[in-house]
Amino acid sequence: MELSWNDRRTRQFLTNVGLITTDGRCGPSVMAAEWTHHVSYSPSLIAINVRGDDATAENINQSKEFGVNLAAEDQNILCSLGGRYTGKELDKISLFKELGIIFYKAKSIKTLMIRGAAMNAECKLVKQEGLGDHIMFVGEVTEISSDENIKPLVYHNGRYWRLDDNNKIPRPSQELLDKVEEIAKKYVKV
Repeated sequence: MELSWNDRRTRQFLTNVGLITTDGRCGPSVMAAEWTHHVSYSPSLIAINVRGDDATAENINQSKEFGVNLAAEDQNILCSLGGRYTGKELDKISLFKELGIIFYKAKSIKTLMIRGAAMNAECKLVKQEGLGDHIMFVGEVTEISSDENIKPLVYHNGRYWRLDDNNKIPRPSQELLDKVEEIAKKYVKV
């Protein structure tokens, strides 16, 4: 089965937005990647999914590294612009600097990172695999920082959302969890 981009049936996924920073053959660049996932704790691995003809893919193939900057709630404009232009035709870093975005030098890789993101991870490429119309790049985290006071931007149904503490759904009570534990004992496989 094939689904077209923005098919309403795939819009039920809830994701963050990774601002992927790279430097390489196409020069310093940043792109917005909705498909950005932490996939392993030990070692710490992050997977990003990028179209193979993007400047980001070319830069990663050449440099074997990338930065993952999870967008903060106030970086929605950066996310929209990061996906609108290609780094092959536009110096997005200079554009974003002129718009007030602050970049800083990474510690363990040769690319810029974005200040004010909810999380910044510097990654060294350990694996890549073509999956459908994208390439999955998996990077091992070499440096990571986050600010618990900065909330990540949420993406769902083609729109950006805020995490709202006022509408937080509570975890199940300990009483309910204990009750389920007792019931579950009847169904233990031997």
